[in-house]
This record gives sequence, structure tokens and C-alpha cells, in this order.
Amino acid sequence: MKHVISVMVENKFGVLAHVSGLFSARGFNIASLAVGETEDPTVSRMTIVVDGDERTLEQIKKQLNKLIDVIRVYDLTSTNFIDREMVLIKVKVNAKNRQDVIKIVETVGSYVDSVDANTLTVEAAGDQNKLTTLVELLKPFGIIEMVRTGRIAIAVDGKKGK
Repeated sequence: MKHVISVMVENKFGVLAHVSGLFSARGFNIASLAVGETEDPTVSRMTIVVDGDERTLEQIKKQLNKLIDVIRVYDLTSTNFIDREMVLIKVKVNAKNRQDVIKIVETVGSYVDSVDANTLTVEAAGDQNKLTTLVELLKPFGIIEMVRTGRIAIAVDGKKGK
């Protein structure tokens, strides 16, 4: 099962290395990792997605809480939360299929950021299903390059998670 963990950490040099080192030292795989400053510039939020059972999740939370730079660990998995990712996709196009690609991009609520004679660069943000659908729809045209961010997540109902 995938677990979404939100970790509030001190916004300073080396914290990301400590957290990722903890995961690698214990053999935990990170499926997704996104880090950014919060409303408080001294605090960063790490959104970490990990695969594992409840026992693995509890171990991860305990180990994270032992790190001196960690302020608080929240398990968003069992709460009502919104999550998003972003993707940039460079797609091969020609005069015949350019409008077909643009129609797909617009239909899924995404944007064309850059156009040249042989490529379109697409920007999309949304949940995993939306982005996966877009990628699958664009594959037949030829994806030249793709960059995908990690997931970010926030609790919906004012709670931060457990």
C-alpha cells in the first residue's frame, strides 16, 4: 500500500540528506519525494510517498521523529487530503497531427507551453490518474522527453493528519 507522509522539518542545509539517508540506511524505498518552503520560511514540508504495510509505516514514522531537524510527522493516508503532481512532456508533432495533440491537451485541462516545427511542450498538473491518462494519450504521438515532479499533499479539513 502507498502511504503519503507529510514531514515538517527545519528549513536548513543538510536536512534532505538526513531524511533520505534514513530511508536508504533502513532499506525503505521512496516512491515520491517533494520538498518546499511553507508559509513559515524557517520550515519546509516534505511530502514522501512510500510503499509498505502498517508496520513499515510505523517504523518510518518512529525513525523520522528521532531526527533532530524533524518538527512533526503526519500520516495523510487515512485522512481526507488533496494531492497533486506536475509534468512537462515534449511530444513529437507534425503538420498533420499537431491539432490532435492540442485537442487532447486541452481536453484534459492542460496547457501547451512551447511550440516549434516538430515538438509541443505540454504542462499538466493534477492527481496521478489525470497525469497518467495524459501520458497514455500522448504516447502514440511519440514522447521525446518527460519530467514529472513528486506528489505534494495537504489535508482538506483543517487537520494535518495523525
